Amino acid sequence: QVQLVESGGGLVQPGGSLRLSCAASGFTLDSYAIGWWRQAPGKEREGVACISSSGVSTYYRDSVKGRFTISRDNAKNTAYLQMSSLKPEDTAVYYCATDSHECAFYYAPSYFSSWGQGTQVTVSS
Repeated sequence: QVQLVESGGGLVQPGGSLRLSCAASGFTLDSYAIGWWRQAPGKEREGVACISSSGVSTYYRDSVKGRFTISRDNAKNTAYLQMSSLKPEDTAVYYCATDSHECAFYYAPSYFSSWGQGTQVTVSS
């Protein structure tokens, strides 16, 4: 069974950090690029970051550049999103998803296939 499971979300104060994990089972993650997405209440899902299958290329939305870092450990079949200097506007459910296009369309959710169930990130004092 192909499955992605996110973890690491939680409640953090503004300026704090969290590391999200995306663990794959039932398939080999290194065949795919991985994207992190988020969706806040009442808003559309938006792409946060994407990493190529090899890990060589990464892409970020402007609002998280310099604060978030996407990475992967193919040996562990896991991808990560390190989030620092968190802001209240980062509050959302965060999802990881697989991509067969090496992040060429990292801003378009329709190009991503398998999705995890999401993990809640809340940034609040």
